[in-house]
Amino acid sequence: MTGHFYGVGLGPGDPELITLKAARLIGSADVVAYHAGVGKQSNARRIAASLIPPGAVEEELRYPVTTGTTAHPGGYAGAMAEFYESSATRLAAHLAAGRTVVLLAEGDPLFYGSYMYMHDRLSERFPTEVVPGVPAFAAATAAVASPLVRQTDVLTILPGTLPEPELARRLADTDGAIIMKLGRTFPAVRRALTAAGRLEGAFYVERASMEAERWLPVADVDPDSVPYFSLIVVPGDSLRGPGRRAVGSPTAGSGAENMPLGTKRHVDRPPTELVVVGLGPGPDEWVTPEVTAALAEVDHVVGYAPYVNRVPQREGLTRHASGNSVEVDRARFALDLARAGERVAVVSGGDAGVFGMASAVFEAAEDPAYDGVAVRVLPGVSAVQAVAARAGAPIGGDFAVLSLSDRLKPWSLVEKRLRAIAEADLVLAIYNPASRSRTEQVVRAQKILLEHLPADTVVVVGRDIGRAEESLHVTTLAALDATTIDMKCLLLVGSRGTRVSASGRVWTARFAD
Repeated sequence: MTGHFYGVGLGPGDPELITLKAARLIGSADVVAYHAGVGKQSNARRIAASLIPPGAVEEELRYPVTTGTTAHPGGYAGAMAEFYESSATRLAAHLAAGRTVVLLAEGDPLFYGSYMYMHDRLSERFPTEVVPGVPAFAAATAAVASPLVRQTDVLTILPGTLPEPELARRLADTDGAIIMKLGRTFPAVRRALTAAGRLEGAFYVERASMEAERWLPVADVDPDSVPYFSLIVVPGDSLRGPGRRAVGSPTAGSGAENMPLGTKRHVDRPPTELVVVGLGPGPDEWVTPEVTAALAEVDHVVGYAPYVNRVPQREGLTRHASGNSVEVDRARFALDLARAGERVAVVSGGDAGVFGMASAVFEAAEDPAYDGVAVRVLPGVSAVQAVAARAGAPIGGDFAVLSLSDRLKPWSLVEKRLRAIAEADLVLAIYNPASRSRTEQVVRAQKILLEHLPADTVVVVGRDIGRAEESLHVTTLAALDATTIDMKCLLLVGSRGTRVSASGRVWTARFAD
């Protein structure tokens, strides 16, 4: 017989917050294991000390390193992996001998805890049960006695070790938040809170539920005094305090009902210019200086969520992200803000004028209600330019651009245009070739093009160009595997003047043969 392995949550520190089940299992364990920091006593053992039976074997799992450097050849990751393997071997020996092993875990075992690494290594070999514990953030929220989230509020739990811009973005885009893992990260976390406009109303809690518990506004904390056992509570209510704007999403219609909470119409302020910008296909270095300067001056950014997420968060900036099929509603929302005197930018990937938000904004702006709002479009690097540059110079001659999406036009029109482009012998850039709900269009397009073009017509498939996972594949029209094409791809179908050089570069002659 083998023993049972239990991951037992102890709660945040107060022994009275240990659950009855956890207390029972600890009191009947053959082996009680716990982690300990370098040169420190185990906090987990301290919490459960009165429950450990006198005859139990105690296994102290002491970390080889917690912060700083290590001489291990594999670095910090290598040292910790070796430690977890060694610890698992020690516990496995007890379990194989039929002993019941309880591994103590501060807070909850599966919430940023070291128990998880033992679970990964032992749960498939031995009967395992996880006993939940009160997480530290629940005790911290109770300490400040401020409602964390209400009704449909979104709660986001963030590690303070995130890059500062990413942390600021996520703080700006949520209602309530908990920030864990402070210590040396506190100065960056505080700057991120400031950039997200969430510093006011954020609470710092130290050693929640323990005798040394204390809490105070984050703005009043001495950065040099922040220990590991601390976190930050950002109540959702703080987003809706006096003078604050709630994170909003565009809704249908136009007018005052579209204004985000806290944004008032300034009857004495004239409408501002609405700026529509292209962020380029991916990397920050492809965002133009003109666009960067414009984004630094606005108070609101409106757009499809992945594009809004690319705009660095800063103090005073409110973000309004929405789905991918509400372009005109999104445009009206931005126009409402500009009409109220707010400084607004609508963002698109690539170039805003190439299957982007620019046309949707002008469509919405035809409403006489927006006659006083000027619209300015700033260019960006388009996806077709990015893919073409990676390939060589396939659009060095005449070319056409077409979207295979039939959401805004009938497929019969797409087919008509495909035939016309092929008969005109133009290089063709195909946007939106496929999606999860549109898998047949690219197959049908390939068949149509093969009716008019040679089978060996050069085709370039660019996927995620400009991002870390980018790929570029050169094939022929007949050999193109349509099943590999998705929404992340852009296709370039060559003309009769398109060549592939000996080095694999694709280019199109400037003059027809």
